[in-house]
Amino acid sequence: MPLQLAFSSNAYLDVPVEEAAARIAGAGYRGIELLADVPHAWPAGLLEVQKEAIRRAVREHGLTISNINAFMMNAVADPRQPYWHPGWTDPDPHYRAIRREHTKRALRLAAELAAPAISTEPGGELAPGQTREEATAIFYEEIMPVLDVAAASGVMLLIEPEPGLLIERFEQYLEFAERVNHPSLGLNFDVGHAYCVADDPAAWIPRLVDHTRHYHLEDIAATRVHEHLVPGEGAIDFPALLGAIATHTPDIWLTVELYPYRERPDEAARAARAHLTAVAAGVGLELS
Repeated sequence: MPLQLAFSSNAYLDVPVEEAAARIAGAGYRGIELLADVPHAWPAGLLEVQKEAIRRAVREHGLTISNINAFMMNAVADPRQPYWHPGWTDPDPHYRAIRREHTKRALRLAAELAAPAISTEPGGELAPGQTREEATAIFYEEIMPVLDVAAASGVMLLIEPEPGLLIERFEQYLEFAERVNHPSLGLNFDVGHAYCVADDPAAWIPRLVDHTRHYHLEDIAATRVHEHLVPGEGAIDFPALLGAIATHTPDIWLTVELYPYRERPDEAARAARAHLTAVAAGVGLELS
């Protein structure tokens, strides 16, 4: 069975989503991760005519939506960090409510666009003086009603562990998932994030089979600094990684996420696909 390769629209922040879909398909991808943010599909301001334009673009270019990325919130334009804020664990309940309500809207949007899942941040940054226990308790209280919306929508809500945020490591994810114990909760397995915190991605794949519903692929330098690189330009062992995915989760979308390459997204998309295709062929696998 060929592994399914998608590309995230968050590398195409300078063009409309319809153009992003055309260029992603033109680079040879069969799937697209849709950014639930400006300028592509910010759920709070998305009209029905815009949703239909997304459906049409996906259909006309032979694409499938692999995931909806509800992690980034550039639309809010928080000066501290445009992706992480508002966070699930912000001490201000009114500010974190923006994250909660955005996630609910993204789930409903996913259902309307026939996307199987959305991804979200794994809690936020710890605020000054905030303990992990306090932040975890807030995250739990905020996410539980959202998971009920996920269940009603028939869409999975995927936590994406991220260096620098509440849940960085897979062990922390498993601990939180056990506490939540909800069938609509899953894992967005970001390979580069795992490498950054010294969780061996290939070794963790079989351990997370019951949780993983989507992958993000990017390379990371041997320094383990969190900066997304085109696959092949860093230190991640992609032959071992693709082999483990093919063995344990062959039917899950692999989305290449290269948002730092917004100035040359086509070049990055083509280089990533070429490298991953060559790696797959080298270990007897096929990418679609």
